[in-house]
Parts: sequence; C-alpha cells; structure tokens
Amino acid sequence: MICRKHILILLIVLVAYSFGYSQKQIQYKQIDSTALFMQVYQPETIEPAKKYPAMVFFFGGGWNGGSIDQFKPQASYFSQRGLICSLVDYRVNQRQHTTPFESLMDAKSAIRYIREHANRFHIDPSKIIAAGGSAGGHLAAATALIEDYNENTDNLSISCIPNALVLFNPVIDNGPGGYGYDRIGDAYKKFSPLHNIKKSAPPTIFFLGTDDALIPEETAKYYQTVMKKVGSKCELYLYNGQGHGFFNYKNFEYYKKTVSEADKFLQSLGFLNKEPFIEIN
Repeated sequence: MICRKHILILLIVLVAYSFGYSQKQIQYKQIDSTALFMQVYQPETIEPAKKYPAMVFFFGGGWNGGSIDQFKPQASYFSQRGLICSLVDYRVNQRQHTTPFESLMDAKSAIRYIREHANRFHIDPSKIIAAGGSAGGHLAAATALIEDYNENTDNLSISCIPNALVLFNPVIDNGPGGYGYDRIGDAYKKFSPLHNIKKSAPPTIFFLGTDDALIPEETAKYYQTVMKKVGSKCELYLYNGQGHGFFNYKNFEYYKKTVSEADKFLQSLGFLNKEPFIEIN
C-alpha cells in the first residue's frame, strides 16, 4: 500500500517538474509611469459556474529586490490543486526607488483588485489566501493586520484582508531589534505585523528554519502565542538547522515539506479537498 503522504509528495514532485499553467499577465495597478502586473495561474479546467479559492504570492527580497519567479513552483502546484494563483509584482527600492511603505500599498492594491474582479477570475472572494516569503511574508501578513498605508487611488470599500495566511520565514517584527527598523523607524508601531495582531486575524501557517539569521525562533513562537491569545489559529512549523529561504524550490526536500503542510492546512480550512490523498491497495 502507498500511504497518503507518499501520494502527496509524488504529486508535488510531478507538478514541480512541469511548471505549467501560467495563463495571463494582468495589470492590477498604474502609479504614474509604473505599471504593475500579476501573473495568473489557473487550474487546467475551469468550470464557469464554480468559484475557486485564490492564493496570492508576494516574493521576498527585503523590499529592495526580488522576482515573482520565486513562487512559480508553489503557484503551479496549487493551481493544479484547484486554486487560482497570482504571482504579484510590487514596487521595490532597486527598480522603483521606493520604500517598504509603497511595497505594502501595492500588496493591498493587489488583493483589492483580485477581490473586486473575483467574478472575472472565477474566484470566491471569501476564500483569498495571502502567501509570501521573508519581506513578501511581511506583506502577506500586513495586508491582514495593518490598517494604514493604503493607496489613495484604491477603492477602500473593498477589503484587502485575506481569509488565510501562508507565511514562509516572514519578516513579522519591524520594531527595535527586528528586521528593517533602520528603514521603518518609529512607523513600526503601525507597520509591523507582530505589533498589530488583533482579534479576527486570519488563520495562519508559519514556516521557519531554526537557524534563520533574520527571524529568531523566539519571535515566531511569540507571534503564535499572541495569535492564540486573540483566538486566531496559528500553526508554526520549525525546521531544525535550516536558514533563511530554506523553503525555496532549489532546496527541494524542504520545498516539498512546506508545500505538503500548507496543503493540509488549507484542507483544514475547507479551501482544498483531499484529491491527492488516494488510497492505493
């Protein structure tokens, strides 16, 4: 008998080696001369009458650089699992000479755009998952927890708050001693996810290597503790001896592990069914 875990891992391997279903480039925002796009991945077959959960990925890079290519393997996998996935480009210092605050404005704009155009993309607007790694993990968490830093061209009647979070070694502490404080300064009080956890925070899964030089294990554990205190689900997975970025596709063993756990987490929320888990006798 092949166990369910092995079947899921096999599917992850097959999907990862066949990055497949990039459907279209969508412009979601225009700021002066800067056009911002998201790359959309869809299931191979879309049922017109059906509404699908959406997963929105924000790349890492310290708000300085980075590429949407970082999460292509994850987007390919989850699109074939039945999600509408978007790889979001946003403004960063190296390309647009912007600050972390503009990066957050763009992340919020992207989720508002997806929710506003949910019918166009066959998306269930009540099942939007924000995901990201490092500074992209900060953006995902901040769309849920930070009230300020909204683009003045956004339709603020449309919520930018996702319904679930999948965070890969996210930069969740921007306070003194945390990542980015040299650029954020005292604005951390309204910018740092750790300092703004509130009741009704979306259910979250948090992946971290214990040797991460940027995010201490204690910070992740404290984040989980505060989430539980406000009554929100927060699953924390610590990976012994792993450093920053351990979950990326090039570290295939940990790519598989984190994708597998994220899949099960989304099943627990009712966002995914158990199709990969097939009993073979």
